[in-house]
Amino acid sequence: MSRPPVAVVIGAGDATGGAIAQRFAREGFTLCVTRRQADKLAPLVESIEQAGGRAHPFGCDARSDEQMVDLFSHIEQQIGPIEVVVFNIGANVRFGITETTERVYRKVWEMAALAGFLTGREAAKAMLPRGRGTIIFTGATASLRGGSGFSAFAGAKFALRA
Repeated sequence: MSRPPVAVVIGAGDATGGAIAQRFAREGFTLCVTRRQADKLAPLVESIEQAGGRAHPFGCDARSDEQMVDLFSHIEQQIGPIEVVVFNIGANVRFGITETTERVYRKVWEMAALAGFLTGREAAKAMLPRGRGTIIFTGATASLRGGSGFSAFAGAKFALRA
């Protein structure tokens, strides 16, 4: 008997990420959902399981090379071959351009662009040898044009888009 396909949602929050996870669960995927704090995933996992799906919660800082390598390795070895990866970390903060510190800009860039790179790299390592798989990066209008107060977010989302 073959295992259900595995979908990974990096940034499975209370809105878009959670909805994406629930949709893949309804389509028969086993879900691996992440947030920095695993305990915040409990309502999502419970909702998926109550609907008859399977979900595995992971606390993971997607900005950490080591944590992302370990996450993908664990999923591939313990849960199953990853078929779909969705990167959905928002990193949406509002600061006026003159109030945006280097620390704020760097953190937002790390959450969106660097974490997106690490996710895509680890997903590709798993998928390329099999010759199949899908990697999705959720976007924002800010990746095309920045708005007032969103310089860090726009720069990070453009980098992710690129």
